[in-house]
Amino acid sequence: QVQLVESGGGLVQAGGSLRLSCAASGIIFSITTMAWYRQAPGNQRELVAFRTSGGSTKYTDSVKGRFTISRGNAGNTVYLQMNSLKPEDTAVYYCNAKYGAADYWGQGTQVTVSS
Repeated sequence: QVQLVESGGGLVQAGGSLRLSCAASGIIFSITTMAWYRQAPGNQRELVAFRTSGGSTKYTDSVKGRFTISRGNAGNTVYLQMNSLKPEDTAVYYCNAKYGAADYWGQGTQVTVSS
């Protein structure tokens, strides 16, 4: 019932930008916290940003000022705008939704930043 479909990953040079998209279905956005996580090989999954149902946003220190989480104009879509990308941002990025006391995940999308 709950599905998170991600897109937007790819290969980009340092200093470039990408926008990740997460199209959600089966959830009620008004009571859902949406988040982006990332995981590099050998590392733990890291919370990058989240947006509460009330619109409050938080970011991990390493991406503050560069990344922005937002909701689309229409539909249940959340975005992660990533600017000034650095090689250390390279990871698999996952969309996450906390809804109905459950944790839902997208399939992950690879972001590779070359120097």
